[in-house]
Amino acid sequence: MAHELVIERLLDAPASALWRAYTDHLNEWFCPPPWRAEVTAMDLRAGGRSCVTMYGPNGEVMPNEGVYLEVIPERLIVFTDAFTPGWNPAGQPFMVGSFEFEPEGDKTRYRGRARHWTAEAMEQHKAMGFEQGWGIVAGQWEAVARRLAGLG
Repeated sequence: MAHELVIERLLDAPASALWRAYTDHLNEWFCPPPWRAEVTAMDLRAGGRSCVTMYGPNGEVMPNEGVYLEVIPERLIVFTDAFTPGWNPAGQPFMVGSFEFEPEGDKTRYRGRARHWTAEAMEQHKAMGFEQGWGIVAGQWEAVARRLAGLG
């Protein structure tokens, strides 16, 4: 896929625990430190509102407003900042993102994808530290899911 960034990890947690970590504990793992996240809306259905605000160590505030495009519990979450609820265009879109969960025994193959409208947007995301940031987040997500599953 053109203009796509992807990370893939085999996480040592079941998909059910990763799902619960997303739906009930996203604030705990969504940003690499020293940033933090706050969920203000999570309507997990196609067309449902998604809003997570990220706060940086120097007073940065980055609201991420959008909608979910597709949601399959414990398998797939697709989201975008291209729209706000009611399918209203949100201005200049940045990406369509997805989190994919594929069970592999008692572990889960996780893929995080970010698809961009332009090569410039993709390069900007890469320069912002996509691979490192999303990799750290995957590890934090795994740790929360392991705790929820009673694995550590």
